[in-house]
Amino acid sequence: MTIRHHLTDDILMAYSAGQLPEAFSLVVSTHISLCDDCRAALQAYDAIGGSLLDGSVGIPMTDESLEATLARIAAGPAPARSPMRPKAGIFPAPLRDAVGGDLASVRWRPVGMGVRQAILPAQGSATVRLLSIPAGQAVPDHGHSGMELTLVLQGAFCDKNDRFQRGDIEIASEDLEHMPVAEAGHDCICLAATDAPLRFNNVIPRLLQPLFRI
Repeated sequence: MTIRHHLTDDILMAYSAGQLPEAFSLVVSTHISLCDDCRAALQAYDAIGGSLLDGSVGIPMTDESLEATLARIAAGPAPARSPMRPKAGIFPAPLRDAVGGDLASVRWRPVGMGVRQAILPAQGSATVRLLSIPAGQAVPDHGHSGMELTLVLQGAFCDKNDRFQRGDIEIASEDLEHMPVAEAGHDCICLAATDAPLRFNNVIPRLLQPLFRI
């Protein structure tokens, strides 16, 4: 498997610092489990962050500091990052943990034109979903109101900019408008996170947006 489309340094640094929303962290950790290059880059950023912490000036602790820290850890989300290699199936370990299994465990919901989605639980305002697009089917023409990360898990899709296959990640921002088309041969299954609604150019998808939380 050759991965051609990678995460940016800004996204990797934010992930290393724990600054990404949970939805985006799931996509990043899933990509990293497939991509040797991004995993090596992340390890470098983690090492830099550790060095900065080692050189920082300590802050005096109170008697309640440990108890308060443990309470914050217990109240927070479970970590999504995992360097483990995937087992049999198409879902890498971080995604398999989030879903509770592989592809057969997904509870799909139809959204039209044969496309199905499954919204995964995530804290915060950003959302993350699995998408299954039939081979040869196009997703309605749309733009973006924020950032979208789309990771291909099976099959491939093309848009006006490039081709994306298993392990590739497309980073879409507000200046991108496109109409992704799943390649023939296999249904295209993707993991996508967004922090704002899509901007559909046709009326019917816009009317269905509130129903499908797209």
